[in-house]
Amino acid sequence: DGVVEGDVLVGLRSSGFHSNGYSLVRKVLVEGKTAEELAAPVAELNGETLGDALIAPTRIYVKPVLNCLRNQPGGIRALAHITGGGITENLNRALPASVNAEVDLGTWPIPPVVRFACDQANLSEEEALKTFNMGIGMVLIVDAARVDAVMDELAKSGEEPVVIGKIVEGTGVVRYAE
Repeated sequence: DGVVEGDVLVGLRSSGFHSNGYSLVRKVLVEGKTAEELAAPVAELNGETLGDALIAPTRIYVKPVLNCLRNQPGGIRALAHITGGGITENLNRALPASVNAEVDLGTWPIPPVVRFACDQANLSEEEALKTFNMGIGMVLIVDAARVDAVMDELAKSGEEPVVIGKIVEGTGVVRYAE
């Protein structure tokens, strides 16, 4: 309820797919492959093996976010954990009906394994954004006047926060800008 026009979207990077789209990932990247194929370096993954890329542990954001909530009270207005449904179908749950989240694509790097899965599945950008986290595992909606302090606090906890957009007038949906 506290989210207002002008608030800032701060993204915390993911370590890969997390819990997003593993049925699709298994179908397009794993089925029919031998153990040797999964253990071979893949150029599109910067030489990492597909097996290693797929078993990257899910990042957990509890400690850095709790530290930030304690040390910057009121700075974070809402949180969205980007799980199944991607940014499109998770961030909207943190919005009141009077605003939209305008996400600026290209403000963070998409992990190579996510891009590779999108390419192998021939996903449109719209479908990819509804299927995978695209490299952002958590979005914080932050009071614009407190964004620097919140980002500094997150950095102290080892995060590399990135501004990925803003809150604008709207109807409670996620929109993308490039």
